[in-house]
Amino acid sequence: MSLADLRKDYSLAGLAEKDLARDPFRQFEKWFQEAEASKLVEPNACVLATATPDGRPSARTVLLKGADGRGFVFYSNYESRKGREIAANPRATLVFPWFAFERQVIIEGAVARTSREESEAYFHSRPRASQLGAWGSQQSSIIAGRAVLEDGMKALEQKYDGQTVPLPPHWGGWRLAPETVEFWQGRRSRLHDRLRYRRQADGWMVERLAP
Repeated sequence: MSLADLRKDYSLAGLAEKDLARDPFRQFEKWFQEAEASKLVEPNACVLATATPDGRPSARTVLLKGADGRGFVFYSNYESRKGREIAANPRATLVFPWFAFERQVIIEGAVARTSREESEAYFHSRPRASQLGAWGSQQSSIIAGRAVLEDGMKALEQKYDGQTVPLPPHWGGWRLAPETVEFWQGRRSRLHDRLRYRRQADGWMVERLAP
């Protein structure tokens, strides 16, 4: 079968304005809990899109590690490509592609670093090997081969043997404060439901978008 012939008519559910929660955080929590309860593999995996100031985009998958009324939190290396782009152009988009539910959530907004204390707390909740890995990888840099990583990891294991692994100065969290959050539900004949929350001075308004 050719790529042009691959298609699926979505029919699992619909999404009406009357069914939405009063704000996007509650609606996100509802959909996330449904994804988690279904044993979906890594329901917190999402695509993070960033761009340079002159408009060159890039995207990659990250893991959501926090969500509340302040925004959506993820962690990584501040010196990575995403880190450099966020520093130069602090706006981004997160996309949650929950294909099993014929759903996606698109979150757009401004990005800022989490506090050092918040990054510390999360860092020390990670497995020890992941903590060492944050020191061992100069993310997005060109390396000669895998041995560079493996040898670096062995050296770090020896260096911090019996010690607490400190938070690297180049590693921590970001929080995306949403300005818009779109909830997309697939429907038959490509007439999908797209309901977007948009932040206003006095709260959130909901708009229906054409599919």
